[in-house]
Amino acid sequence: MHLATAFLLVSFLASHSGFAGGNANAKINTVKIAKCCELSELLLDDTCTPLSVTNETKPWQPEYTEDKDSDLLLRTQVTPDYRFGLPKCHSNEHQWHVYYYPSGPDRLAIVLPFGKLRHYIDDLKKETSRNGEEVVESFRFDDEEDEKSIHYDYSFGKYCADKAILSRDHLVATYAMICVPEVPVQWTDANYLMKHAIDPAFHAISIAAYLIVAVIYFVLPQLRDLVGNMITTMTLCLITNQCASTVRIFTELGSHVSFMIADTVAYVSLLAAFFWLNALGYYVWNTFRSRNVFLRITDGRKYCYYSTYVWGSTITIAATAIFAHFALETDKPSIGGTVYPAQETVGWLALSVLFMSIALTIIVDFCFVLTTANRIKRMSTYGRIHHKMKYSFRMFVFLFTIMSISWISLLLSGLKYEALAYCHIIVNLLQAIFVLYICVFGQKRVTFLLGKTCNCCNTGDNIEGLDWGEEMTAINAGY
Repeated sequence: MHLATAFLLVSFLASHSGFAGGNANAKINTVKIAKCCELSELLLDDTCTPLSVTNETKPWQPEYTEDKDSDLLLRTQVTPDYRFGLPKCHSNEHQWHVYYYPSGPDRLAIVLPFGKLRHYIDDLKKETSRNGEEVVESFRFDDEEDEKSIHYDYSFGKYCADKAILSRDHLVATYAMICVPEVPVQWTDANYLMKHAIDPAFHAISIAAYLIVAVIYFVLPQLRDLVGNMITTMTLCLITNQCASTVRIFTELGSHVSFMIADTVAYVSLLAAFFWLNALGYYVWNTFRSRNVFLRITDGRKYCYYSTYVWGSTITIAATAIFAHFALETDKPSIGGTVYPAQETVGWLALSVLFMSIALTIIVDFCFVLTTANRIKRMSTYGRIHHKMKYSFRMFVFLFTIMSISWISLLLSGLKYEALAYCHIIVNLLQAIFVLYICVFGQKRVTFLLGKTCNCCNTGDNIEGLDWGEEMTAINAGY
């Protein structure tokens, strides 16, 4: 009786211990793995795409390796517990992209039983820092790998992995997005100082200069003629361009702004500014060409006509560029941030549409400059309106010159040379300063009106170039 009871007790304990061991094996065999796309998807040129759309038939299968520091044994049957989505990096981390293919120097594997992602770098001479960072979760030599092999480990939540197809290079690789710690900003770095401190400061000065011009030409009643309204609108377009281009400088704000919208606003506002310059050139050219300058059309109605031309052309070309970008662009550039996925920006096809339109306005403006200058030389006598338009023509020539040089500088800054980018930063500031001087301080008429309005700056210069009403004001003021 006692033997039977002991036998039943031993059997009961053995069955319960086997059940517990089965549960332990089940926990060991299940590994939590972060996958970038859904189970039936893979990355096709950085975009999650269903397998049915691609030529691939098998989803991503992770490669496993065993951690030697673990007391648990590597099981032959591993069941991956996939969790889908990109890693959420902290504010002091940034995303880093790794591709693993047979001919590449890197290798990616899932460490069992912890589910970490291990990144092997086979060449010790290769730079191991990522943008200067070397601090990661784990760093040691691997005994099984080549003696020159090192690796980094990334725990679950700090990575995601998947199969990737690179259509341009015709490669099928294993892709991983990992969170790498940031390094404190080095203010002594010339590139960072130029692009993140000096460039925003120059943009702020440029915005202030354009704003002064716009306010002066809008506030003073004597300057609110057709030319003054064109100058005001053009400077407002340049202010918008400066504000939008400032957003592009701070790429770390990608979680709060859209670089696609910022670039679109910047380029379209620049296009509008050149169209307003073109309208100003046409108005001056047409005035000198016309025999009868006393047309019964008010400046307000003329401004409406020119506005229809400028904004109609700008909207049409902008819509064409946007259509070309989304429908015809094959290589869409992107801006990579720190804690957010890379954002799509305006491609070269859309930029070519916008920049070719600007180039066309520059060519037409150059023709206006030549024909108007020849017309002025052939004129023996001209009246008060032509005398006033001479100053508008001179202002148009200076604006055309400085804006064309700045646009060429913008084109050259698109090349991958730091010197050209630095040159454009300086030229961008010089453009604003020259516009302020050309439209305000270089105009005796404008400085006289400012001095009369503000009761200052009365230099006693002659009043040549003033309108009749302004001459009477000067006489009454004792100038």
